[in-house]
Amino acid sequence: MNSRKLVYIFLPLVTIFLLIVIISWRIDNNKPSKVLANAGLTLPSGFEASAIAENLGRARHLTITPQNDIYVHLESLKNGKGIIVLHENNGKATIKTSFANFGGTGIAIKNGYLYASNDKAVYRFKLNEQNEVINPDAPETVVSGLLSRRAHEAKALCLDNKGNLYVNIGAYSNICSEFDRDRKGCPILDSAGGIWQFKADKLNQHYADGIKYAGGLRNVVGLSWNDQSNQLFVMQHGRDALHDLFPKLYTQHQSAELPAECMFALKKGDNAGWPYVYYDWIQNKNMLGPEYGGDGVKTADPQYINPAAAYPGHYAPNDLLFYTGTQFPEKYKNGAFIAFHGSWNRAPEPQAGYCIVFQPFKNGMPDGKWEVFANGFAGGPEKTSPNAAEHRPCGLAQGPDGSLYVADDQRGTIYKITYKN
Repeated sequence: MNSRKLVYIFLPLVTIFLLIVIISWRIDNNKPSKVLANAGLTLPSGFEASAIAENLGRARHLTITPQNDIYVHLESLKNGKGIIVLHENNGKATIKTSFANFGGTGIAIKNGYLYASNDKAVYRFKLNEQNEVINPDAPETVVSGLLSRRAHEAKALCLDNKGNLYVNIGAYSNICSEFDRDRKGCPILDSAGGIWQFKADKLNQHYADGIKYAGGLRNVVGLSWNDQSNQLFVMQHGRDALHDLFPKLYTQHQSAELPAECMFALKKGDNAGWPYVYYDWIQNKNMLGPEYGGDGVKTADPQYINPAAAYPGHYAPNDLLFYTGTQFPEKYKNGAFIAFHGSWNRAPEPQAGYCIVFQPFKNGMPDGKWEVFANGFAGGPEKTSPNAAEHRPCGLAQGPDGSLYVADDQRGTIYKITYKN
């Protein structure tokens, strides 16, 4: 049989086979996707969750207006825009508009303005009475020239009630060892590793115009003003590599659990001690760092403040929100929700975090043991690593009805958590 006859015989068979494959593919892809209860999250009894928007991009921090408009700041541009505006209605959020030619992390509304940052500056947009941006193509520059050096560049921000703006300037190092080889003191602390204060209503400020409000903070992505205590609270990302750098002093297990991720209640002039100290949440002690003579036993100089609360190592806290609504049960009123982004360096222990934690407060300060409030973002125990996790909590916001919103910067999902008991 020649080749031409073979073609005539097998060509119809191949065509039929391809048609079957295409039809099967279309049937499978037109099936409705599986809807998971509570959007796949585990919550306390009486709470419900839904995914009100998906595939937005790398959604970092967010803020919500009384009109149910949700401003979402993307880490990097999507379709040339860094801020997406959603409008929520009947449990779904649709894109209303997008603007801003910069990505970043920090975003907040205060006194008729929307504030947003990139890695080097803070901008603001004037809002109308409906809290809509009036001129999205012409942001005003509040602060420019902020230090941005390869690592810990994100400029998280918050505002107090007296016209002040607070901005994180992360230390561009793990433990300053490459800048302080002679152990004479970390030289980058004069310009990084702390919170800088600026005027919220003054335009065209430069980095040098700011005041170093508090220092000794390796990197802060979650910060919030507490109205009860009239005080700034921040969540610090603790140092890495205790065992890798000092295997004779720390086991791998100790290095996985330490140091704590810390909540600090700050006053002007406070020093949290990085890189000289770290907090051991198991011993409940501020410890002298091994680079500066510590051995896992020596405690830190008392000049450095202790944390207000502490959490397991490497969970990566990325936002902090004080709940002031009335929808949730009374125990949550004025307490703190913390978005933990999830770990990458707890080996040989399982990676962990990827959750929302609730920290009870009383009279403006932490009071009692923290608890996991919302879990399951990663998609299962086998997916708790940055490369495998389906979702990673990053930003938190409180809606006008007291619901809690969570931004995920892995797949761009916005979750809404409500109390329905």
